[in-house]
Amino acid sequence: MKIALVQINPIIGDFRYNCDKILSWAKRAEQEGCGLAIFPEMAVSGYPPQDLLERSAFIAQQREAIKFLQAQLPDIDVLFGCFEERNGDRGKKLYNSAVVVRHNEIVFRAHKQLLPTYDVFDETRYFEPGGIPAPYVIDGLHFGVTVCEDIWHGVIADYQRDPVALLQQSAASQNIVLDGIINISASPFQKNKEAQKKAMFTELCRRQNIPLIYVNQVGGQDSLLFDGRSLVMKSNGEITTRAVGFKEDMVVVDSGDWHGEMHDDKIGDEVGAVYQSLVMGVRDYVRKSGFAAVVIGVSGGIDSALTAAIAVDALGPENVLTVALPSEYSAPESKEDAMHLAGALGCRFEVLPISGLFTSYRKSLSPLFTGLEEDLTEQNIQARIRGNLLMALSNKFGSLLLATGNKSEMSVGYCTLYGDMSGGLAVIADVPKHLVYELSRYVNREQEIIPERTITRPPTAELKPDQRDQDDLPPYEILDQVLELHLEKGLDAMQIVAEGFEKQLVRDILRRVRINEYKRKQAPLGLKVTSKAFGYGRRYPNVQNFQEEN
Repeated sequence: MKIALVQINPIIGDFRYNCDKILSWAKRAEQEGCGLAIFPEMAVSGYPPQDLLERSAFIAQQREAIKFLQAQLPDIDVLFGCFEERNGDRGKKLYNSAVVVRHNEIVFRAHKQLLPTYDVFDETRYFEPGGIPAPYVIDGLHFGVTVCEDIWHGVIADYQRDPVALLQQSAASQNIVLDGIINISASPFQKNKEAQKKAMFTELCRRQNIPLIYVNQVGGQDSLLFDGRSLVMKSNGEITTRAVGFKEDMVVVDSGDWHGEMHDDKIGDEVGAVYQSLVMGVRDYVRKSGFAAVVIGVSGGIDSALTAAIAVDALGPENVLTVALPSEYSAPESKEDAMHLAGALGCRFEVLPISGLFTSYRKSLSPLFTGLEEDLTEQNIQARIRGNLLMALSNKFGSLLLATGNKSEMSVGYCTLYGDMSGGLAVIADVPKHLVYELSRYVNREQEIIPERTITRPPTAELKPDQRDQDDLPPYEILDQVLELHLEKGLDAMQIVAEGFEKQLVRDILRRVRINEYKRKQAPLGLKVTSKAFGYGRRYPNVQNFQEEN
């Protein structure tokens, strides 16, 4: 039997759009001779719908959408994810389910057993865990059906039950040998996760001696980026079927020998994967939010250059407006590099000098500032003038403003509220500075797009004479290592010092992280590419005085 693995890019709450996608791909699977088409977790509603699951109208619309699907799906088995209402006075009101429609009827269902509550996940808020489902039977084949986290037992969270082992045991008790495990997922992308998934899948298949069919959602949803990369793995750990990354795709596998189509996504290494995830994330966030174009302030620096390159790849040069906003402190090469970048990208470039406005601000404030030396206040005024002008362009042209700050700066508060933090989406807010450089080299892998001088010049905000980032920050190569140990590895101050870093430096970096939580809470949403991003996967109070090292 031929089985289609279909990874789609849904829009949360757009039930007709999502159903039309499922129908279209299911019909294509039927045309290619498939007896079964498999779609991702919560494909009908999109994932994660969060508190929309508490709206009765949302639940009712999905109920009608599933009825529509039942009536319209082709005459093959179609397995897809959705939420389902459950009976009972106690517990949650919903299941996260996988269902199979055959001949206009739901003939099989399995409820997600393991409900993640770490990082960006909060599924126990909405769902009741399911029990062990009976095997799904089609054309003489028996499958254990799981939903996303059900195959991650013991990898991140230490669950008390192993759904795959329980499925195997339940089938054996009925004298049934499972032919494979089906897993429908909405598993977000992060850097280096693909290798982790491959190792985990390999260990699972070999331990249980069973093939795995893995179908994952694709697309950007707010800060989350879903990479697709659906696959079939044989019981020996060999990947025999693979869909592309970061795009909708369908691959077909033959259950006779578990060999199928291997689609090459040509992404390359993990840096390439991060870049493609950001391109997808910008495209989906902008378009799903109802925008067609973006505006970006380009300084001649590497962060804004990388953001502009991502935006052009995501939306096309005709939909990207780049704007230089030079001040009296801007070096001539900054404007030159910004102009050369726009030329290489083929997008519109404009210049709005801010020196006159800055003079007006200082004049207006002089009665109160007389006798006081210029300091960070005047630097922030420049950043806020730029933010105001860029927001004006965003409003006037109906374009989304993209913020350009990186994770290293966001971590320690090296950014200005209502200034360079202005915008509707912070594209590289989860990209550490060292990765900004790697991604910029990736952009230039075939030809120079980002000017070489932009990459090699010492980073500077150009808010005072001869300013350099390293005047206020440790070297980025050191800062990023400390931040990764603290934010992603969870190490405290003394553990980081034990890794070979100077005590006072570590103390200062962690203090900056702690006191700048309020800034990050007011920042635009950022696209998540690391294991621990700022946003709803990291929940710390603004006002607190806990210090890990006294």
